[in-house]
Amino acid sequence: MSSPAEFYKSLPPISKAYGTACLLFTIAYQLGLYHPADIALLYELVLSRFQVWRLITNFFFLGKFSINFGIRLLMIARYGVQLESGPFQRRTADFLWMMIFGALTLLALSAIPFFRSPFLGVSLVFMLLYVWSREFPTANINIYGLVTLKAFYLPWAMLGLDVIFGSPIMPDLLGIIAGHLYYFLTVLHPLATGKNLLKTPIWVHKLVVRWRIGAPTGTPAQPDNPGAAFRGRSYRVGGATAYPAQPDRGSGVATTNPVQPDNGPGVAFRGRSYRLGG
Repeated sequence: MSSPAEFYKSLPPISKAYGTACLLFTIAYQLGLYHPADIALLYELVLSRFQVWRLITNFFFLGKFSINFGIRLLMIARYGVQLESGPFQRRTADFLWMMIFGALTLLALSAIPFFRSPFLGVSLVFMLLYVWSREFPTANINIYGLVTLKAFYLPWAMLGLDVIFGSPIMPDLLGIIAGHLYYFLTVLHPLATGKNLLKTPIWVHKLVVRWRIGAPTGTPAQPDNPGAAFRGRSYRVGGATAYPAQPDRGSGVATTNPVQPDNGPGVAFRGRSYRLGG
């Protein structure tokens, strides 16, 4: 059994850094080193007094020490880590870009009076949860030992629990909106059209390489190639299991994992690849 230090060291870099920053911000708050109003997202102060740090610091405050704080931190440790170690393995730049895009989306939504929220950390964590639920939709999740459901429904179940416990639901809704927008632009739309509208910028790749953050993607985002091969999403036919396509968010090309036949009857179906624009 590994020690806590070894476990912490084994965590992927982006999720580890974000979770650690959130924990440190809460510790500093509990020690009275700052007041939440000093880091809250207040556009009036950002524009009138040029307090631009508020655009960043508000993402690191998940509240004071409480059960809700612990749950949000565990979400980062589980769902963020599984995303970064699974679909985003060796694609640190793409994962970092997902976090940056989510933060920018949440900042834009929070500028609308109806969606205004002084702290967007919970929303960013909920975005990670939503993207995870779409990447692992058939995983079984047990909630408090009472209910077992598929991961696809987990964000909505957590939203319902917040309603029952009297917690604000706006942060959860903002996270769902941001998460779905990212998933649509990087997975659903490329699967339908073969074009990725949200490629990881080259400057993000360079940042990862320069600061040696995790594993840089082999090739930075390239312009659309009309002749790039596109493989559609796999399906289950006659009892054979086909795993969902894993799109390459950096290059705009989606690939399908090999089909693994089940022990039951049926023939595994392997989807034919097509060449776009050729």
